[in-house]
Amino acid sequence: MKYQQITSDERYTLSLLRLQGFGAARIAEILGRHRSTIYRELKRNSCHRTDGAYRHSKADSRARGRRSRSRRNKRYQGHHFKLVRRLLRKKWSPEQISGTFREEGKRCPSHEMIYQYVWQDKANGGNLWKHLRCAHKRRRKRYRSYDSRGRMAFKRHISERPASVETRRYKGNWEIDTVMGKTTTDCIVTLLERKTGYCMIGKLKDRTTKTLNKRTLKLIARDPTAFKTITADNGTEFHQYMDIENETNVKFYFATPHHSWERGSNENLNGLIRQYLPKGQTMMGLTQQQCDDIARKLNTRPRKRFAYKTPEQMYYGK
Repeated sequence: MKYQQITSDERYTLSLLRLQGFGAARIAEILGRHRSTIYRELKRNSCHRTDGAYRHSKADSRARGRRSRSRRNKRYQGHHFKLVRRLLRKKWSPEQISGTFREEGKRCPSHEMIYQYVWQDKANGGNLWKHLRCAHKRRRKRYRSYDSRGRMAFKRHISERPASVETRRYKGNWEIDTVMGKTTTDCIVTLLERKTGYCMIGKLKDRTTKTLNKRTLKLIARDPTAFKTITADNGTEFHQYMDIENETNVKFYFATPHHSWERGSNENLNGLIRQYLPKGQTMMGLTQQQCDDIARKLNTRPRKRFAYKTPEQMYYGK
């Protein structure tokens, strides 16, 4: 297997897990990395001259410095970025540019190098940065300082979740998310049971915590004994999760920011829902009955991973 350097997002997660007292071997398991990769990262990029702590901002700075000094990065000069600049102005993201070229077997700087090029261009008075999707925010903010969006005291990180949840061994562990319509007051909430793929969908009149909690409690009430845990992202609509915990026996866990793959099942469900509720289409006239009808269609659709049994059959043990 080809070795891939540890990413900025992984360094951010690594630093959080170290603060929580996790050892290198367990961190490697959570990140899906070989333990030697984590040991090497900690050895090379911890603050050995001060307190020995691992800080993602310092680690990233050291790694970028080594890359910029390496001979490999001298392969690309200004003329190599001519097509990159053209595609950036067409609103292509750095990942789309490098990924497309890689698939076509063409030589191209990595997306990280393209981002560095863009920010250097900005520092020199250029405007390439304005063509980025999130032009108003510097991409590397998330590992230079902690992202304060959605941060809540006492929330449980996904790494604290029982191991059986990850293996899908038992029923009762759910993922939750919201799917947006045409406007911010136009959305639904989805609940997906990890082991069986069974889903519930609730109509929301807006995206406030009060509305979300009220609908979520109604969905849980349909089968309250079937809910043990719920894993959410860091959206502000989940800020009042403790209200749900106080009224039920469920425990909430939260994924790492920018790690959508930690809730891959729910991300996949949202894609299936888009077959019935296309992106950009309004949900204003959508009713709860229609939401239940979409959920029923999804729950009675045969799945290859269940040897073509349906989520409904798996959920009810038919």
